[in-house]
Amino acid sequence: MSKDKDDMTRPEPAGSASTSAPGVLAMIMEIFGISRTFTISAILFILLLLALAVFLFLRSAPPTTITITSGPEGSVYHTNAMRYASVLARYGVKVKVLDSHGSLENLQRLVDPAFKVDVGFVQGGVTNDRMDKLMSLGSISYQPLLVFYRGAPVELLSELAGKRIAIGPVGSGTRTLTLALLESNGIKPGDSSTLLDSEPKESARTLLDGTIDAVFLMGEDASAATMRELLRTTNIHLMSFKQAAAYTRRFSYLSILQLPQGSIDFGKNLPAQDVYLIGPTVELVAREHLHPALSDLLLEAAREVHGRASLLQHKGEFPAPLEHDFPISADAARFYKSGKSFFYRYLPFWLASLTSRVVVVFVPMVVVLIPVLRSIPPFYRWRIRARIFRWYRALLGLERELAGVSDSAQREQLLKRLDEIERAVNQIKVPASFADLFYSLRTHIDFVRHLTDGGKTVDSRQSPPA
Repeated sequence: MSKDKDDMTRPEPAGSASTSAPGVLAMIMEIFGISRTFTISAILFILLLLALAVFLFLRSAPPTTITITSGPEGSVYHTNAMRYASVLARYGVKVKVLDSHGSLENLQRLVDPAFKVDVGFVQGGVTNDRMDKLMSLGSISYQPLLVFYRGAPVELLSELAGKRIAIGPVGSGTRTLTLALLESNGIKPGDSSTLLDSEPKESARTLLDGTIDAVFLMGEDASAATMRELLRTTNIHLMSFKQAAAYTRRFSYLSILQLPQGSIDFGKNLPAQDVYLIGPTVELVAREHLHPALSDLLLEAAREVHGRASLLQHKGEFPAPLEHDFPISADAARFYKSGKSFFYRYLPFWLASLTSRVVVVFVPMVVVLIPVLRSIPPFYRWRIRARIFRWYRALLGLERELAGVSDSAQREQLLKRLDEIERAVNQIKVPASFADLFYSLRTHIDFVRHLTDGGKTVDSRQSPPA
C-alpha cells in the first residue's frame, strides 16, 4: 500500500469533537450523525429564528398609552373622550386627550404623520377624499345641526340671507357643513350676509344679547349647557328643517333626526312641536396601524358610552359599521361580527395580550422549525452518501477499463487515475456514523488495485478482501 494511504485522513468520530466543541454540540453531532459545521449552522439558524420571534413578540405588544384628538374643552367630543379614558383605564391603558377646534382639525392631525395621535372623532362629510392611511372603527353617534335664531319664525335657510350668522370656528366640522348648506341656499361669504367664525360660547353669548341673528351649533364644538340655555330662552328659537328630506338626498352623509315635542322639558313643553333636524354621524377614525387590541378596547368603550338610548337614537344603535368617508377596518368589522377576539373575551387584558402574541409569533415559528430541523439529518446523510457514491461510480468505471486493457502503458495510466481517486478519497471527512461506507470505499479501492497486482489480471468477479 502506498505511503499516501498510510497517512490518509480518518473519519471524524463524534467523540473527537468534544475536545474542541462544547458537550451539547458533541451530543447533537452524536445523536443526529451530522458534522460540526452542520450542527453549528443549525444552532445559529435556531438562534436567529428565536431572536426574530422575540423581536416580533415585543413589537406586537399593544401600546399602554393612546392619544385621542377630541374637540374644544366642554364639548360633547371632549366629554366623550374623557369617558373613553375612564373605560380604557380599567384595562391599564392610559388615554391622552387633546383639545381641538373640531372634526376638521382632528382630521388634519390624523393625516399628518408628524403629529402624535392615534384616533379622533371626525364628523361625516368634512372630506370628499378617500384617505388610504386612515380607517374607520365605525359611526358612534348622530351629530345634529342646531340652528338657533332670533325674531320671526324661520323655516328655510335661505331666509337667513343678509343676516349676521355665526358659522363656527375654523377647523370645526360645524363650519364646513354650514358653509355647504348656506351655499346651496345662495348664501356665500362676501355677499350681503355677515358670516362670523366665532367660538361656540362667544356665539351663544352674542345671540343672547342680540349682537347676531343666528348661530349654527353642533355637539363637537358646543357644550350641553350652552344648548340648554339657548333652548330655554324665550326670544330664541330652534329651526325645524322643513326641507330635511331634500337635504339628505343632496348630501348623502346627512340623516333626518326628529326632536319630539316636549322632549327637552315636559312642563314647559319644550320644544312646543316636533322639530326636524339634519346631521351627519360621527366616526371614530384611526390610523391604519392601530393595534387590534386597542381597536377592540375603543369599540368596547364606544358601546358603553354611546350604546344607551337618547333623544335622537335607540338603545344599541351605536356604534355601528356605517361607512362614509373612510373604510371600516378589518379589526372593527370582525368586532361587529363576532365581538372581541377569543383570548380577550375570557382572559384579563394583560394575559390575553400575552397569550395572543405567543400564539401569533411562537406557534408559527415552531410549525416552521420542526420540519426544517427534521430535514437537516436526512439532507446531510444524502449529501455525505452522494460524495462517497460519486467515487464509487469513478471506481466502477476504472475497474471496467482495467479488465479490458492488456497494454502495460495504458494500465499504468489507469493506475495513476486510481492513485488520484485514492488521494481524493483520503481527503474526505465524514462523521463516525458513516465510517462503514468510508472504510468500505477504501477497501474497494484496494480491491481494484489488486486486480492488476504484479501485472496479472485477477478475476473481477471475486469478492473484495474483508
